[in-house]
Amino acid sequence: MRIAVVSHIRHPIAAPFMGGMEAHSWHLVRGLVARGHDVTLFASGDSDPGGARLVPVVAHHYDRDYPWGDYHGSQVLNAHCDAGFTAVLPMLASGDFDVIHNNSLHRYPPRLARRDRIPMLSSMHVPPFGALQQAVHDSAAPWSRFTVCSNAQRRAWWPEGAPPEAHVVGNGIDLSAWPFRAEGDGTAVWAGRITPNKGLHLAVQAAAVADLPLRIFGTMEDAAYFERAVRPHLTEAIRYEGHLPGDLLANEICRASVLLFTPLWDEPFGLVAIEAMACGVPVAATEMGAVREVIGDAGCYAPPDDVTALARALRRATAIDRQVPRTRVAERFSLEAMLDAYEELYERCMAGVRAGQLPEVRFAPIMLPPPVEIAAE
Repeated sequence: MRIAVVSHIRHPIAAPFMGGMEAHSWHLVRGLVARGHDVTLFASGDSDPGGARLVPVVAHHYDRDYPWGDYHGSQVLNAHCDAGFTAVLPMLASGDFDVIHNNSLHRYPPRLARRDRIPMLSSMHVPPFGALQQAVHDSAAPWSRFTVCSNAQRRAWWPEGAPPEAHVVGNGIDLSAWPFRAEGDGTAVWAGRITPNKGLHLAVQAAAVADLPLRIFGTMEDAAYFERAVRPHLTEAIRYEGHLPGDLLANEICRASVLLFTPLWDEPFGLVAIEAMACGVPVAATEMGAVREVIGDAGCYAPPDDVTALARALRRATAIDRQVPRTRVAERFSLEAMLDAYEELYERCMAGVRAGQLPEVRFAPIMLPPPVEIAAE
């Protein structure tokens, strides 16, 4: 198949990954190329397309010029993103692709798909918000389908009941990149973006209460938060060790005895959790969103903002047999299983163009930018 993958443009699709969305697009592109598909990646111009072609939506990722913490929701950032996606809509509408996999989290691509009967699968990696949620609700059609990565996330996106075009496809990882280790070294590990809603401040406090050494890895997204809420708890046993590329991070995670996973938002999935679980590392987690649905019996749980309960969960989780988390990931969250599910849905989107009737729009539609004329070659 000729497949366009349209990515989010906050960060480059390149290692070391700033977050799960970047990792998802990177592995998706490489997995599809490895299966023989002709793939074009629409992303920031500083992305690494692997074996795919790269079409820049913007010259470089927007967080470089418009940091999320300062510009989120601002008119200037919205206009910058809108201009980038408006510029590539004609290419997406050109008919050069059999199907489009939309990871952009932007409202234009699904509306384009519905309006112009373009086969498109849009993956929602975050909780619902404003204009994007309305675009998703407006744009469902037999050829315009959606995936979320958990049942909890599907309920959040469609609280009134999901349409038949909404599907759950769990995130998948390359198990060979996260090697199993039969024993841990007695330490806890935390990995992720260092920002308040990831709850690192709870992790450092719980590790101190549980008297377990903690190693911290991740990109410094909110330095002020780190200085205020995390640094005062750092000791010789509780250490921040930087942001590592995937292979080095996997080596650090696989030797731990337990992962602290501490989301303080409506967690849609938890990629870091399954990466650690693939290594055999059990999880102590705050129970938010899809956390228990994904981790299951490979973890122990605590309410958010309860350090004492999290410390108890941390101690209990170290006793979980390491084969339990590894088996759960192998059975549910492999890269191959994710790609199989996506390929089936691509076929359904393409078949929907030929056979589908346009369903009724649930909300008043928001117009796309005016169509752009595509010059004949």
